[in-house]
Amino acid sequence: MSKILIRGAKVLGGEPQDVLIDGELIEAVGTGLSAEGAEVVEAEGRVLLPGLVDLHTHLREPGREDSETVLTGTRAAASGGFTAVFAMANTFPVADTAGVVEQVWRLGKESGYCDVRPIGAVTVGLEGKKLAELGAMHDSAAEVSVFSDDGKCVDDAVIMRRALEYVKAFGGVVAQHAQEPRLTEGAQMNEGVVSAELGLGGWPAVAEESVIARDVLLAEHVGSRLHICHLSTAGSVEIIRWAKSRGIDVTAEVCPHHLLLTEEMVRTYNPAYKVNPPLRTERDVRALREALADGTIDIVATDHAPHPHEDKDCEWAAAAMGMVGLETALSVVQETMVETGLLDWAEVADRMSFTPARIGGATGHGRPVAAGEPANLTLVDTAYRGQVDPARFASRSRNTPYEGRELPGRVTHTWLRGKATLMDGKLT
Repeated sequence: MSKILIRGAKVLGGEPQDVLIDGELIEAVGTGLSAEGAEVVEAEGRVLLPGLVDLHTHLREPGREDSETVLTGTRAAASGGFTAVFAMANTFPVADTAGVVEQVWRLGKESGYCDVRPIGAVTVGLEGKKLAELGAMHDSAAEVSVFSDDGKCVDDAVIMRRALEYVKAFGGVVAQHAQEPRLTEGAQMNEGVVSAELGLGGWPAVAEESVIARDVLLAEHVGSRLHICHLSTAGSVEIIRWAKSRGIDVTAEVCPHHLLLTEEMVRTYNPAYKVNPPLRTERDVRALREALADGTIDIVATDHAPHPHEDKDCEWAAAAMGMVGLETALSVVQETMVETGLLDWAEVADRMSFTPARIGGATGHGRPVAAGEPANLTLVDTAYRGQVDPARFASRSRNTPYEGRELPGRVTHTWLRGKATLMDGKLT
């Protein structure tokens, strides 16, 4: 593998520096670097970040290859600057055995575009009745350490307690989809004035907040690690803040769309805006941004949820919930957090690389841009502005809420262990 010299990049948004890659590792970081025969990437004015890590991706394979495959999903990840993604378990068959998680892991290795870390189901078939093979999945070649029934809530308190106790033995983490099912039967959007005006079934904030409140107390009681998926309300923020003040070992994520979009978008009845949990109020959006800035919310995760055209191009009530997000996540964070002054680029690196890698145990990812470290890197043209065109997505699906919207920033290069997966904005 030849040497690569990235010249004049603003490492983590700081002063321009050169970064020399030799093979799979960063050889040197400094000014005025040179290397005979190296491939030179002129990066003046661009920001160099560690490769992004997504703790919440739906790759759909096995079973829903019409929506996405591991190959197309990891190509989308590379396009968005990601070098590692955690694949959720709600596949067909469900990733609740060592065999299925190893299948997903191997497909990721074959793709070569980013590392794929499977997430194991908490319960058999995501049915919430019996614990899945947590230990066997952890001991498998996939080395699963994150478990989630995402798409469904582990609503039985006894099952949730047992899961927390089980993963504690090997330092794993349970990632909860916080949704009290009885409170959200027939729900179509956030419960409030807008849902009443539109005549759509309401999804109350308390359906999320009540589960989070229960689970942080369970995590405290057991002394185990808990992660909250796609946190979406101001009340949930306050519960997490309280839990952390007590020393409870809880982390939380927010999705880009919950940092930018509100329930007002539902007035269009465009199913692109239908998502679980639903888009909330402007007050919730402000609270989520502030919580991400002050560290109450630990990370940004995409909840990349691809769906085929026929599952979204229909009336609102029949449409599937979810949005693709890998290829737009960093741009949305730039608009909502960086350009508003709430985060600098070093803090973006923390929320989108360092911390998600630590939570998920993604060895070799979320590492400093420094000599001797793995060359997992992404280069961003932060001055770029352009309209989102889903026809250009690498994802197999096109269900984005940002079609035609102007967003800032564009990932131009991604390197996975020194190998370019994206070069000049094009997949290699």
